[in-house]
Order: sequence, then C-alpha cells, then structure tokens
Amino acid sequence: MIEELKEEKLIEKVGGRFRLSALIQKRLVFLNKGAHSFVSNADKKDKLQIVIQEILEDKIYLNMDGEVVENIPAADENVDAVPAFDDFGNAAF
Repeated sequence: MIEELKEEKLIEKVGGRFRLSALIQKRLVFLNKGAHSFVSNADKKDKLQIVIQEILEDKIYLNMDGEVVENIPAADENVDAVPAFDDFGNAAF
C-alpha cells in the first residue's frame, strides 16, 4: 500500500476521505486518457503515485463543483488560476 494514503495530512489537505477518493478517481481517469502529469519523474511512477504526488505538491485539487483543477501561477500576478479540465484531462484555457 502507498504510505501517503495512510497519513491524515493528505486527507485533511483535500477536505476529507470522500473528496480525496473523488479527486484520485477523477484524476486517474484523466491520466488514463493520456493527460500529462504535473510532477517530475512521472514516467518512473505508477499513476496512483503520480496523483498523490500532484496533491501533495498542490498541483491539483477539487473545486466546489467537484471538478479537478490545476494550480497554475498567473503570468501577471502571484495568484492561482483555476482552469477546468476538458474531457481528456487537459486544462481548458
């Protein structure tokens, strides 16, 4: 079993076990459809480990509508843009 899944830190980071489960499942669907990873060395990890690393590094999260979004620094400000993903798991800009 992946050790990070046992830690409360990961569960608290996303707002509970249900939200964590939903985020992992939705992101795995995107990765299985060919979406790119937001972490380095992704080719050496299995997809579940990639998703967990993306969550731990604050690369992805669920918005209030239950959609997976990625954290991208805006070019002109030091704030996060929150684009929704399209059906293929790519950020829709």
